Amino acid sequence: MPTRNKTRTAIRGARRSATTDRDLARLRAAITAFFFLDGFVFAGWVARIPAIKDQTSASEGALGLALLGVSAGGTATMMATGRLCRRFGNHPTTVAAGALFAASVALPPLTHSALALGLVLLVFGTGFGALNVAMNSAAVDLIAALRRPVMPGFHAAFSLGGMAGAGLGGLIADHLSPTRHLSLLAVFGLLLAAAAGRTLLTQPVPSPPVPSPPGDVEPPAEPAAGSGSGSAAAAPEPSPGARPGRVRWLVAVFGLIALCTAYGEGAMADWAALHLHQDLDASAGLAAAGYSVFALMMAVGRLTGTALLERLGQTRTLIAGGATAAAGMLLGSLGPTVWLALLGFAVTGLGLANLFPVAIARAGALTGPGGVAAASTLGYGGMLLGPPTIGFLADWYSLPVALTTVAALAAVAAVVAYGTRNATRSSGS
Repeated sequence: MPTRNKTRTAIRGARRSATTDRDLARLRAAITAFFFLDGFVFAGWVARIPAIKDQTSASEGALGLALLGVSAGGTATMMATGRLCRRFGNHPTTVAAGALFAASVALPPLTHSALALGLVLLVFGTGFGALNVAMNSAAVDLIAALRRPVMPGFHAAFSLGGMAGAGLGGLIADHLSPTRHLSLLAVFGLLLAAAAGRTLLTQPVPSPPVPSPPGDVEPPAEPAAGSGSGSAAAAPEPSPGARPGRVRWLVAVFGLIALCTAYGEGAMADWAALHLHQDLDASAGLAAAGYSVFALMMAVGRLTGTALLERLGQTRTLIAGGATAAAGMLLGSLGPTVWLALLGFAVTGLGLANLFPVAIARAGALTGPGGVAAASTLGYGGMLLGPPTIGFLADWYSLPVALTTVAALAAVAAVVAYGTRNATRSSGS
């Protein structure tokens, strides 16, 4: 009889494990699709910035202020999105934010002034910020269930989407108007959000696996599978014994690293094509490829990020990444030829690749969606500062000089990671 009970228990456990693995795989694919959507849609918009700049007759300073709308809308929304995730769940919030973000990309080419462009970019930025908080929070839940540092893989999908979106934008920049291009992009984004969103809305939020009991003791029942909207129960708890003030300080540290990284990503998105076209006389298609090269190397770095983190650990990964990005951006901004600049952009992408994913994942592991929202708000503050800072510096000095600030902040991220290595280690980070 005990042997029969053990057999039944083993069969039930195997079936439960198989179901869980299958559900986790589906959730991982759906969340990955939203990361790809984020990068693809955003890069499609980025590739058309030069054309929309000409359409609105905006100066570099005015364009910088208009681009501020993306970051302003995003950062203003992120903390509220954290609360929405706690109330309605990470999965439904991700689907709604993805739909808003995809639909709003069709708005910028309908404008004919810098002011109007800035206003519609507020809407675009709102969807962008909400999607980033919600999908990263959903990813943190899944990481806890998988018990592996797979966050770089999700962000690799964002980079691959960015590469694909920028590459496609470069190919059709001379053949399709911005209005038609971004309208088609909106339709594609809505279809992808609907397809991936169906999985998120029907699958429950994953819970960390329960260790198998010894002997013939019946395993405890799994937590009730709520709808895809529940997330509070899956929110990570702070490390045992960690003081709330210390946890908040660590979240702020990770937010600062995210800020330095997002500043660089935003600069590359908003200004790389213009730098290549205006300062180095690259064609429109080759200029658009600048961000594509950057996104490709970010994808390469993130696809190998999990193995890198498991081998080097968080602190050394952050330090090496920040130093590499600083060196690459000095070459990218000051290189005298298009090809040297592209090489610099590639090295910068490789260096920045894992800084933001690690920072957001650790903040989420400390306090759940609230930590993701707080670190994301600080992080995308980098995008808030980046467009006007680089625009004004470009007006006062030159665009290449302005882009060296990306190298400076990448170095700051490396220094911060090194300076707080003992604090993060003692808190289980």
